[in-house]
Amino acid sequence: MGKPVRVLIVDDSALIRQLLSTLLASDPEIEVVGTAGDPYIARERIKTLNPDVVTLDIEMPNMDGITFLRKIMTLRPMPVLMISTLTQAGADVTLEALEIGAVDFIAKPSHDAANAMPALAAELQAKVKAAARTRVGARPGMIANAAAPKRVRTVRARDKIVAIGASTGGVEALKVVLMNLPAECPPILVTQHMPPRFTAAFAQRLNRECAMKVSEAVHNDVIEAGHVYIAPGSHHLEIVKHGMEFRCSLNDGPPMTGHRPSVDVLFRSMARVVGRSAIGVILTGMGKDGAEGMLEMRNAGAKTIGQDEASSLIYGMPHVAFERGGVMRQCSLVNVADAILDACEGEADATRPHRAAQAG
Repeated sequence: MGKPVRVLIVDDSALIRQLLSTLLASDPEIEVVGTAGDPYIARERIKTLNPDVVTLDIEMPNMDGITFLRKIMTLRPMPVLMISTLTQAGADVTLEALEIGAVDFIAKPSHDAANAMPALAAELQAKVKAAARTRVGARPGMIANAAAPKRVRTVRARDKIVAIGASTGGVEALKVVLMNLPAECPPILVTQHMPPRFTAAFAQRLNRECAMKVSEAVHNDVIEAGHVYIAPGSHHLEIVKHGMEFRCSLNDGPPMTGHRPSVDVLFRSMARVVGRSAIGVILTGMGKDGAEGMLEMRNAGAKTIGQDEASSLIYGMPHVAFERGGVMRQCSLVNVADAILDACEGEADATRPHRAAQAG
C-alpha cells in the first residue's frame, strides 16, 4: 500500500467535522491530517499541512465555500470535494462549484441517518481517493478552451439517436460536448450520476447555454430531434418504441452497477430498441457503469465513442468500456462533439480491433 491520501476537512459544524473524520478514518488508505471551522483557518492549514484533498462545506460563516473555492483554484489548485445539502439551493450552488473546479460532491450527512452511514462511508472514501488521483491544475483551462464558442457544424442525419453516460467530472464534460452541437442535432439521452433535484437544476443550466433544448426527462416524453433528455436523479432512463415514435421510459427499479440512474440501463435499452441507428458516448467517471451496455450497443451495430484518458477527470468508466471492447473511437473531450457528428454522418470508423471478436 502506498502513502495514504491526506485530507483536510473544512466545515463550520463541529459535529459534521467529527462525523466525516470518523467515516474517513475507517479506511487505512486515508489519513485525516486536520480540520478547520472556517476558510481562514483552512487557508493556514492548507499551507502547513499540504493535504492531497480538501472536503469543503458550501455554507460557512465569514467566507462562503464558493468564494473560498475560487481562491483555492486561483492560488493553489487542488482536488476539492464539496459537501452539499440535497436542496434546490444546494444543487444550484454545487453545480457552480463544479464549474469553478471542484472535483465532485457528496450529500451532507444528516444527524439521524444511522442506517445510511455504511453506504455514506463507502461513497465518501471512494470519492476522496478518486479526487486524489485527478489532474486538477490543468482542468479549468482545458474546460474553458473546450467550451469556448466556435463554428458549430451542421448535421443532415435524421435517423440517429445519441445516448451519453457520465459520472465524476461529467457535469463540465457534458457542458463542453453539448455546447458544441447544433440545434438540429439528433435527439440525445443523458444519464449523469446525480441525486434528485440536482438533475433538474443541471438541465436548466444547460438549457440556458446550449443550442439544443435541454430538460429533465419525463416518463412517456416523445423523443424529438434538437432535444436533450437528462435522466432524473431518482430514476433509470430507458428508450422505448410506441408505433413509429421513440419515447423516454422512467423506472425506479433497483440500482444497477451501484447507480440509479444507471448508464448501463440506458445503453442496453439503446442496443435493444435503436440498434444500428444508435450512437453511444461514455465520458469521464469513476467505476464501470456503462461498460457492458456500451459493448451491447456496439454488438448491435451502434457507433460508440469514449473520452480519452488525458482529458478525463477520472478515467474509470471510459477506460473499462475501452478495455472490454465497447469503444470504437477514443478522443479528447474537445473532439467528442465532432465525433458525434461524424457518427451521425456515418464516418465513425473503428480505430481499434473489436476485443470480443479477437477473443473468438
